[in-house]
Amino acid sequence: MPLTDTESALLALIRETPLATPEELARRLGSTRASVNVHVSNLVRKGALLGRGYVLPAESGPGRVVVVGGANVDVKARTIQTAVPGTSNPGVTAQAPGGVARNVAENLARLGVPASLVSVVGRDALGDWLLRETEAAGVDVRPVLRAPDVATGTYTAVLDASGELLVAVAAMAAVEALTPAALQERRGVLRGAAWVVADGNLPEASLAHLLSLAAEAGAAVVFEPVSVPKAARLRSALASGLVPQAVTPNVPELGALLGRAVPDEPGALRAAADELHAQGVRLVWVRRGAAGSLLSTPEGVTELAALPAEVRDVTGAGDAMLAAFLAALAAGLSPADAARRGHAAAALTVESDHAVSPTLTPAAIQARLAGAATTG
Repeated sequence: MPLTDTESALLALIRETPLATPEELARRLGSTRASVNVHVSNLVRKGALLGRGYVLPAESGPGRVVVVGGANVDVKARTIQTAVPGTSNPGVTAQAPGGVARNVAENLARLGVPASLVSVVGRDALGDWLLRETEAAGVDVRPVLRAPDVATGTYTAVLDASGELLVAVAAMAAVEALTPAALQERRGVLRGAAWVVADGNLPEASLAHLLSLAAEAGAAVVFEPVSVPKAARLRSALASGLVPQAVTPNVPELGALLGRAVPDEPGALRAAADELHAQGVRLVWVRRGAAGSLLSTPEGVTELAALPAEVRDVTGAGDAMLAAFLAALAAGLSPADAARRGHAAAALTVESDHAVSPTLTPAAIQARLAGAATTG
């Protein structure tokens, strides 16, 4: 259906500034917000937009990944000497873009994989800043919902002098606005995706709906549990037959997926993975921290060692692991080789002060693997 001159001009503005508010678009068009809303409705009806959130039709690309879940501002505090509970500790603080889904998407972009982010931020200064930073890193942020009645999420982490996490406070109620209806409006972005990453921050009903939409779009889903309580959100979907192709839990999260504790020893981990395979999950990648990981598929099990690293900050290591793993799968590598690249990305990340290492590149991953082979 052809577009009018005004609709074409509005679509060009949305392509140029996908984060613009209706008021900003109206001002630039020399029109009113009400008129802009009418034209947006026409663009949706004609298929030029996929929803009222200004979601443009997905661009094709090899290995494109859609990452769905949390995006927030990280506030990181780190003591400069051994932490003493119950009192004030001298230290330093910093603000950075964060959130599991957002971090995975940025890591993918840094590894050359086209990545689209589906998340929620508020119509506030933090949301503006977060989206600018994420877009500048190479991530497609057009599908992000700008919710008027929520505050952009924050994650405040307190680390000790060695970089280990002491305590964290997650204020992430914003992601509750990523409802099944909001995902339905953004379903077009799933078309042609090689993988969809679903992070455990999604509400339970939204997670189930995303699995259903991905199945309709023919996209494989990997579920990243995020935490023990959030891992359990997948259980109802599994029971109803909505099954991701892959899950990437740590050992306690693996137990939450099954509803029972799982000992951190290879035999028990293999048995637990087999239970998930029996429910239809093809790939189970269990992260074991310093002990490495266990990768299980119906074809067999691979145990992988963690690569040596000088730890500065463990924040974001799991996000980098997942991104490098998917980037390697998109390049045609086997799951075991992809997992090895995930470990290299984690090693690079924990040696950085950033949740997403600015030095993360395919060449850096290859160099870390080569160095480990030489020293090993």
